Amino acid sequence: MTPDDDLMDELSALRRELARLNRHRFIQVHNSIPKLIAFQLYRGLAFGLGTVLGATVILSVVVWSLAQINFIPVVGDWAAQVLEILEPTMDRPRE
Repeated sequence: MTPDDDLMDELSALRRELARLNRHRFIQVHNSIPKLIAFQLYRGLAFGLGTVLGATVILSVVVWSLAQINFIPVVGDWAAQVLEILEPTMDRPRE
């Protein structure tokens, strides 16, 4: 084999890989501006919804846990203070 044949084989392999890459879904989505905008919009909505739901669940568990440990002397006093701060904001109607 000559060096030219090796070069041609390498170029052929590179072309095949490039064609395979261009058929990939990620590249096809990002080749179109409307598809890219829609993808990023859905991604942002999902991220925002997941963040809000996750924070809600975690905060609910923390507040519930603090309400359950009132009988522990040191932690119970601290938990009671935290609940006193949080309860007025939770009971207030939203406008």
